[in-house]
Amino acid sequence: MAVTTTDGMALAERDVVYPIVPMFHANAWGLPHAAAMTGSTLIMPGRFMDPQRVTKVIEREQVTITAGVPTIWISLLNLLTKQLADLSSLRMIICGGAAIPQALIEGFYAKGIDLVQAWGMTETSPMACISRLRKHQEDWTLEEQFRIKAKQGTAVPGVDFRVVDMETGVEVPWDNRTFGELQVRGPWIARAYYGDTASDKKFVDGWLRTEDVAVVDEDGIIQLVDRTKDLVKSGGEWISSVELENLIMGHPKVLEACVVGVPHPQWSERPLAWVAAKADFAGQVSKSEILDYLRSRVAKWWLPDDVIFVDAIPKTSVGKFDKKLIRKKYEMHVVA
Repeated sequence: MAVTTTDGMALAERDVVYPIVPMFHANAWGLPHAAAMTGSTLIMPGRFMDPQRVTKVIEREQVTITAGVPTIWISLLNLLTKQLADLSSLRMIICGGAAIPQALIEGFYAKGIDLVQAWGMTETSPMACISRLRKHQEDWTLEEQFRIKAKQGTAVPGVDFRVVDMETGVEVPWDNRTFGELQVRGPWIARAYYGDTASDKKFVDGWLRTEDVAVVDEDGIIQLVDRTKDLVKSGGEWISSVELENLIMGHPKVLEACVVGVPHPQWSERPLAWVAAKADFAGQVSKSEILDYLRSRVAKWWLPDDVIFVDAIPKTSVGKFDKKLIRKKYEMHVVA
């Protein structure tokens, strides 16, 4: 029902829906069920969904809504910079599973395609919020609109949320600055884990503890800063790995970037960046170039202590960056 709301995905009978999401990933984000409910045409993806095949399916089937994790759309946009494709049937690409780099939203906008960020998790069954512009924001500059669209957005009707201080449990102000853990509740939000006696650690007073760190602006628009386990704590201060990743992926020569915290003898942790350059720029981007690009965009102490260039960032079975694998590989990588 949340997927079919007008300010949600507005799924309707006339749509051709193409979820590039495995059924084991939160039931393909509920799209197969919503498509059946509304009578939309449903295109199920094959096992191997490279950008070339995705493009052909959208063109052939005249897809109106498609959905997938950011890595899929990063690769597709990279393809669209090299070859022509008629994707004019698309009215919306839904992106979720990880934060979207603003540069990716801007890139698709330049191609006439609306990339819309949504957020949820298996425990939220799955859709909990979506980033759609408010009426009063439609007259804002493009830069301001892109900034809003890069947030996770507004909780959909039926979902309550709060952001609380991770140490005190007190709800933080909606000042777009003070961050805390995002907690949600609602009729399709899990209240416990079946047969799990340790559920109390994940649920409090009917609220699901998402383990996502967020800030909220004065309009109640949510922006995820990081996962609690992915925040880098350096010298007692928090560094958002997600924000660093999104900024690095805004560099014109970069295809993908992943940031993790690694041990440091003085500061406890420091950020380490893994970077995959676009094919046309392989071997043509340096650590100093990445750091220079970041200097005017983040505080000096946020700058990664090291930048490691790889052919591709390792990914999980659902296409997210595999930070667990990278952390394990560099658990003994002490940045001096």
